[in-house]
Amino acid sequence: MKLVTVAQMREIEKEADANGLPYAEMMENAGRGLAEIVNEIAFDDEWEEVLGLVGPGNNGGDTLVALTHLVEEGWHARAYVVKRKKKDDLVTRFVEAGGEVTFAETDKDFSALGMCFESADILLDGLLGTGIKLPLKAEISAVLEQSLFIMSDMDNPPYIIAVDCPSGVDCDTGEAALECLPADLTVTMAAVKRGLLKLPAFEFVGDLALVDIGLPDDLASFYDLKTEVADHELVSGLLPERALDSHKGTFGTALIAAGSINYTGAALLAGMAAYRSGAGLVTMAVPSPLHSVLAGQLPEATWILLPHDMGNISGSAAEALTKSLESASALLVGPGLGLEAKTKEFLEGLLTGKSNAKKQTSQIGFVHKEMKDDVSVNLPPMVVDADGLKLLAKISDWHMKLPPLSVLTPHPGEMSVLTGLPKDEIQKDREAVASKYAKEWGHVVVLKGAFTVIAAPNGQLTVIPVASPALARAGTGDVLAGLIVGLRAQGLDAYDAAVAGAYIHAEAGLLAAEDLGTTASVMASDILNSVVDVISDLE
Repeated sequence: MKLVTVAQMREIEKEADANGLPYAEMMENAGRGLAEIVNEIAFDDEWEEVLGLVGPGNNGGDTLVALTHLVEEGWHARAYVVKRKKKDDLVTRFVEAGGEVTFAETDKDFSALGMCFESADILLDGLLGTGIKLPLKAEISAVLEQSLFIMSDMDNPPYIIAVDCPSGVDCDTGEAALECLPADLTVTMAAVKRGLLKLPAFEFVGDLALVDIGLPDDLASFYDLKTEVADHELVSGLLPERALDSHKGTFGTALIAAGSINYTGAALLAGMAAYRSGAGLVTMAVPSPLHSVLAGQLPEATWILLPHDMGNISGSAAEALTKSLESASALLVGPGLGLEAKTKEFLEGLLTGKSNAKKQTSQIGFVHKEMKDDVSVNLPPMVVDADGLKLLAKISDWHMKLPPLSVLTPHPGEMSVLTGLPKDEIQKDREAVASKYAKEWGHVVVLKGAFTVIAAPNGQLTVIPVASPALARAGTGDVLAGLIVGLRAQGLDAYDAAVAGAYIHAEAGLLAAEDLGTTASVMASDILNSVVDVISDLE
């Protein structure tokens, strides 16, 4: 799914119209697709009554087209029309098909609106479109407020589907009117409007679905867009195939250097997540005192016991780990390492060496800068997380010492350490910041948080459409890092592994909260356990 501003969407529609796809046909395609989604949702529950709140704009038109198709398929459909001409061709077509229409100007006390709601199984919210500005006009506001009041008294209020966007949401800024109807599902047309993935608007969006409005394949204004929203279809297509004749070597070896005496669990969570992602073998490189604690919890792993200094990885550990790099398909460094000076020496020693490295070109078209003579070319594809990022920031030219297209997974605080920017500045424009530094550093950046952003050096961006306190818990980042390195070990390129890992992680958080009945009690281990169900659903 593409992510667009309102202005970009208008340009896309304008270009499509100029290239032989008239606005009327786009609306017809949108309404037909919306009706198909309504039928899919209603099938199991045998719903047959639908009400549409129809406004004067294109979303109202999409709603009328959908209602007409639903009437023709046997639904009992009503339209409550606000500020739209009575002689509108779409209204006429709906009535001729057998639909019932009430015009708001004839319903001063909202008694007719109340009757429309009484038997509705589904409510299509097509009152307002993407171009609104707050505050709402009085007539529109009154209809929304009354709708909320009516539904608050209903034992079984209708399932609400927002058409393109919930009415009352600013689709650029993410602002939302207080009287906005909270949707169970938002069916967006052609592309996701940027404001839907901002707060507070996102609180009204519910689930997201996309309708194809038939845009031509060669439409430059649409297909040149580089920002996507991750969804089930996208991520499902990224996961590696698992042939029947596979063996553990087929799915790679994830090598994880992690843990310290104070953060033992971080290594465990990362290692288990790498296995849950599908990696064939996970090798854990940990300070030797941690082995006895962890080995019984993760019997499937192999172990490299690293020299330590009071339970923290020591500087001399780099040599011990380097001996095992040849067998690793991907390397994760960082979870629970701690910030001791000796551990920084370990990371610096791991990254430096002597080599005449040549330029390397990635699968996503980025040419890494000329690497210095003291850079090791023997490092496998790399993921750096947590304390590893903070330690990197203390190493000069660190981004040049990493293997090309490493994956960096900072939360805003760690991004602040890496960039020197205040956290508030990072959070104001997460996409721009992630993109700027992905390009500058030459690595894939996973900027964690609400609506995690994945940025590639070539300008490609993906946003994860999830914001949930279920993910705001210690250890969840270790799970994410483990998922990414596990996918990287299986052969996914850096960007795809980051997108798939972040999506699986976010969906697992939502599923864990659903299973527990609350976001407050979700632990990182709950998210880890839910990864199985998410991947199973994607396969």
